[in-house]
Amino acid sequence: MQHASLTLKFPNRGGRQVKVYGAPQIPACGGPEFAFQYPRGQDAWTGTVPNDVDVLVTHTPPKHHLDLPRGMGCEWLLKEVWRVRPRVHVFGHVHCGYGRERVYWDEGQRVFERLCERLGGDQGPLMGPAKELVNVWAWLDLIKLVVYAVLGVLWSRVWGGMDDGTVLLNAALVVGSTGKLGNEPQLIEI
Repeated sequence: MQHASLTLKFPNRGGRQVKVYGAPQIPACGGPEFAFQYPRGQDAWTGTVPNDVDVLVTHTPPKHHLDLPRGMGCEWLLKEVWRVRPRVHVFGHVHCGYGRERVYWDEGQRVFERLCERLGGDQGPLMGPAKELVNVWAWLDLIKLVVYAVLGVLWSRVWGGMDDGTVLLNAALVVGSTGKLGNEPQLIEI
């Protein structure tokens, strides 16, 4: 899908509908043989995804989410996903990030992403572990992250709060940079 959406209709399921939107662009990571590239750091996402999308399908991951090993996702896509908050976001591209995670759009999530940026930025640790140990702002964010995590568990498990958040799914079937298939397909329910 190239900046297009479609609506899947399920008449036997009470008329349920699921809106899917797909976009192929990725931050530059290779030569001219790689299609749909844009310069890393350039905003290729703001306002491009419809507000009412249920399933977002992109080639690249959002920054700091299943984009191992060095934060290869797109910071602008992350901002767009924050804005739209789809039920599911499926992507690939960074094969080493294969897997899934659930994201809750709250202050704890913002602190996690800010901590990732403080500790790694775009290219992994900037000055190695020594700089990370003396980064006061990172330590404060880490403490906040623990507090928000405890509050999140209390809210969802003890006080009965519900927030489904978004399932992020790196569906890469190729194992790492081997060029060989090996990761299992993933099944999710929405």
